[in-house]
Amino acid sequence: MSSKDNTEQKRGSAFGWALFGGSAIGVFGLGLLASSISSRRAESDVARVAFTSEIPAWEADNAKWGESFPREYNSWEATKAMNDNTKYGGSGHRDYLEDNPKLVIMFAGYGFSKEFYQARGHFHAVEDVTNTERVGENTPGTCWTCKSPDVPRVMDERGGPADFYSDKFMALKSEIKNPIGCADCHNNETMALQVSRPALAEAFERQGKDINKVSHQEMRTLVCAQCHVEYYFKGKEEKYLTFPWDNGLTVENFEQYFAETGHVDWTHAVSGAKMVKMQHPDYEVYMQGVHAFQGVSCADCHMPYKSEGGVKFTDHKVQSPLYNIANSCQVCHKWSETEVKDRVTSIQDKNREIQTLVEEAITRAHLEIGDTAKAGATDEELDEIRKMISLAQMYWDYVAANNGMGFHAPQETARILGKSLNFAKDCRIEIVKLRAGMGLGDYTLPDISTEDSAKAFVAGTIEAKKAAAAPSESKAS
Repeated sequence: MSSKDNTEQKRGSAFGWALFGGSAIGVFGLGLLASSISSRRAESDVARVAFTSEIPAWEADNAKWGESFPREYNSWEATKAMNDNTKYGGSGHRDYLEDNPKLVIMFAGYGFSKEFYQARGHFHAVEDVTNTERVGENTPGTCWTCKSPDVPRVMDERGGPADFYSDKFMALKSEIKNPIGCADCHNNETMALQVSRPALAEAFERQGKDINKVSHQEMRTLVCAQCHVEYYFKGKEEKYLTFPWDNGLTVENFEQYFAETGHVDWTHAVSGAKMVKMQHPDYEVYMQGVHAFQGVSCADCHMPYKSEGGVKFTDHKVQSPLYNIANSCQVCHKWSETEVKDRVTSIQDKNREIQTLVEEAITRAHLEIGDTAKAGATDEELDEIRKMISLAQMYWDYVAANNGMGFHAPQETARILGKSLNFAKDCRIEIVKLRAGMGLGDYTLPDISTEDSAKAFVAGTIEAKKAAAAPSESKAS
């Protein structure tokens, strides 16, 4: 054998051993990776489905669920300490009436004119609804519906929701102890997401839909939609919790629904208009935005997934995505945190700018109508004007009562606020015409620059109306 052949043989042998060694290392590495993946999958599976103790039906104590699911429980418990605000949201203290005294006038004669605070974290749900000044001896039991996982049990014990709704809030107080938590959204045996409140299922049924046939991803939104929606109490005595979705989810659909049913929440204390109050239509607005179109759920942004020790679970610290941009926004949007915040704030600033214009017009309209009535205008002369201001405020409230300051569907909320502004402007034009025909000049606004001064004006107006009505009542008797 020549030296050349011997050299080539040695090279081939070395290459073979190197290839074998590399393959062995690769196989060993893949084995370790597979073992790690299997281990983490097993750990994750155990974390998801292994109960350390049985969870009974109707179990409302969140700590009992936490024994089997400590990661989820600990993140839920963190909502106790949430006390920070973003520019337009968050869970800290915010007095809307102090920040914006016009709301005292806009809600005159209604509970929101007395007290209107920003909601805190889910941990404080029972505490906050119990302590609010808006609750009184005539408050119906319906107001407990979204505040506690104790509610489904009490409904069941009473034979269904009807008896629960028609009872008094204070009469049910001893039964409601635990704040919003696990049983509101999860099945106690399988942990599957479920709808525990009848109003949402009933709304689906009236639309010809079966809520039991939706996907898991849809359920990650619908468990939120049990409460974060527009609703009203149907029936003077029944106070039956109802979602006005029969015609659809848009503000125009709601306008049609309430016109057909004749429902009114209150009579405005200043203008005398018949008013409808929108109740945080978060789901409805979200459904008209790009995130819903792309199949992004509420939980994806407000309860994003997180990993801990190889375990992937849902973060139950329900909060603004701006507090957790990395796990919420940046999963899809490859921008910096500063760019994300600037984008969100830019959208919200524009929405707030239009809202401010609308609030100014609506507030002035209520005051002008009230002064015109005081000057002698009849109910017949003011009827259409009052309908216009009621419609203007309902459209405004569909946006203003929605969390997110317009972010969930910016184009839609801008469109709605534009229509609201037009209603209010048209209303004021008709007031000017009526006042001119009565020989009245321009109306001078009272001092409503602070919450106290606005409340004092409303209180004075209510007392004056009572005094004016007293003689005629006495004469009639």
